[in-house]
Amino acid sequence: MATKFWDKEAETMSRADIERRQLAGLKVAVARALQTPFYKPRLEGVGIKGPDDIKSLADLQRIPYTTKDDLRKAYPYGMVAVDRRDIVRLHASSGTTGTPTVIYLTQKDVARCADFMARSISATGADANDVFQNVVNYGLFTGGLVMHYGAERVGMLVIPSGTGNTSRQIKFMKDFGTTTVHATPSYLLHIHSKLAEEGVSPGDLKLKRAFCGAEPYTEDTRRKIEGLFGIEVFNSYGLSEMNGPGVAFECERRDGMHLWEDGYILEVIDRASLESVPDGELGELVLTILCREAMPILRYRTRDLTSVYPEPCPCGRTHRRIARITGRSDDMLIINGINVFPSQIEEVVMAMPEVGTNYLILVEKQGSLDKLTVKVEVGPGQFADDSRPLNALRERIRARLQALISINPHVELHEPGMLPVSEGKAKRVIDERAKL
Repeated sequence: MATKFWDKEAETMSRADIERRQLAGLKVAVARALQTPFYKPRLEGVGIKGPDDIKSLADLQRIPYTTKDDLRKAYPYGMVAVDRRDIVRLHASSGTTGTPTVIYLTQKDVARCADFMARSISATGADANDVFQNVVNYGLFTGGLVMHYGAERVGMLVIPSGTGNTSRQIKFMKDFGTTTVHATPSYLLHIHSKLAEEGVSPGDLKLKRAFCGAEPYTEDTRRKIEGLFGIEVFNSYGLSEMNGPGVAFECERRDGMHLWEDGYILEVIDRASLESVPDGELGELVLTILCREAMPILRYRTRDLTSVYPEPCPCGRTHRRIARITGRSDDMLIINGINVFPSQIEEVVMAMPEVGTNYLILVEKQGSLDKLTVKVEVGPGQFADDSRPLNALRERIRARLQALISINPHVELHEPGMLPVSEGKAKRVIDERAKL
């Protein structure tokens, strides 16, 4: 197959050139980080007082790791390296305590996001002849706007349809001849299950490819989607802290995701020793961003588990590939592509005086989508002949949870003592999806 490039020179540069760019970028990132209240004492504490203290890429190992907790502690402006007037956009993701993790972008950063995303999209074979339907959340979530800007940079006709309203999604796919869609794999399966109700078959659509991410899924699921729609599904990887979905992407060979090493320095470490592991060995992905001036982040522990392909890709791109993410090393739940922490739910339900001391989080599959149920025990005397107070309480819990986690959960109220009680550490989460 003929390989398509967005920036062939950048995508096929030699390993020596990649590392030269990384060293230059690391020096700039360190210089910017030293302008922030968070990084200045941290870097000076290990003897890095300026970019000249970075002599080689090996000096990266002197820098302490950055964690999600660090980002929360630095909230809201502790990691900002530019003047407030130079910031043009803010993105945020959820946090375990109600404090979100936030990133900031300058106008130059926005352009860089679009360029890396355009590079990723082009690697799949898509171009200006394609119609692109972006079926993900817009707003604070990076996956919407970053993918949107990248698709426009490629010249695709972009349909910013967002999430939900499956009937309209199908209508737009058919009426406008959508060839490329960006969605979670579970929602794509849900769309397929609704095609017949809309009088549409996969053959009526012009879909060629789908970009899938935001939630873990297996190769079996990828093959199922491809078989149902008759399309190619491409894995992508990104996280808000690193500008979103343009960090790594599969090329047309669909065998590992190229991580753009002129924008990021990747490490894979053992979670116990925190030392680097050899290529091919599973470990936690650590990233240093080189393509953002507003908010540098150095050696960020993503908690995502992957490995590096030891061999080069036949497509000709020299940026190393990472394997599909096999899971996370923390307790975060991913529900229909949205990150949810059990402590977020606890924060809502336990703050209500009518609620008792026990609750349970249940995650199940309902068709192709995830269903979140929050079971809550109410205080003594809450159950009575008049159901209106309980209905009002149920609605308040539902509304507050939806506002915090961006998911509309099903809420069940139970009498005291009706939910199981664990001896020792409470088991608050039951994830039935793992049994499927």
